[in-house]
Amino acid sequence: MKKTILITGTSSGIGKAAVYEFARQGWNVIATQRNPEKEMDFKDLENVHLNRLDVTDPQTIEETMSQVVKKFGKLDVVINNAGYGVDGAFEAMSDEIIAKQFDTNVFGLMRVTREAIKIMRPASNGIIIQISSMGGKITFPLYSIYHATKFAVEGFSESLHYELAQFGIKIKLIEPGPIVTDFYGRSRQFIKPVDTDQYDRFIQKFNEAAQKVMKEAEGPEVVANVIYRAATDSSTKMRYAVGKPGPMLLILRKLLPDSLYFLMVRKSYNL
Repeated sequence: MKKTILITGTSSGIGKAAVYEFARQGWNVIATQRNPEKEMDFKDLENVHLNRLDVTDPQTIEETMSQVVKKFGKLDVVINNAGYGVDGAFEAMSDEIIAKQFDTNVFGLMRVTREAIKIMRPASNGIIIQISSMGGKITFPLYSIYHATKFAVEGFSESLHYELAQFGIKIKLIEPGPIVTDFYGRSRQFIKPVDTDQYDRFIQKFNEAAQKVMKEAEGPEVVANVIYRAATDSSTKMRYAVGKPGPMLLILRKLLPDSLYFLMVRKSYNL
């Protein structure tokens, strides 16, 4: 019997790559987007089903989950991938910008997770895969709000796994490093003060270093492969680091004292 998976944020990047990977493996794939009517890439994939789901709109989540149960009778895996990144100087970030970032990356993920649990608990089976980031365990300049959301996802998911284990539900965290996606393109929201130029030099150094890193970044397919492994390896492993140099940096963060790690980051950004 085919397994069924629901993936949020499938219009591009990691979400889209995950749809292709699970479809190739023969799963029933519910690919969700805020505007599915614009999606053309999945039309020839028979086992891919497009649904409207906006993680900031609880009604669309509930409706889609209900449709999944009616159509397939179960939900084996959920991938919480929907999200975007805000970076820039915190001083210039309004309450509205901060709230929107948390509403999508944290509260939206929580909403989908909660509805997934309601389906998986009675079946005593299921896997919820959260697309976190290496930025949920380590930090870099100018990503204070984004890091705050991913640290929240890590803490929420780790705590949640204790109460869900009794129901046979597993929580997995995928922690990508730099990946070539729209995160650094149309999905990026960069915030810069308009009433001072005192951040300009800092921002310039950061952007120059970030561009060098992205030249060596891997594509979203490598993350999709790891997501598939997390969904099928039958292990109790929780965290999966992927995308160089992410795994190495996560190890260094554990081994180095704060002072040395912070020095390493400053030097890498020429700060």
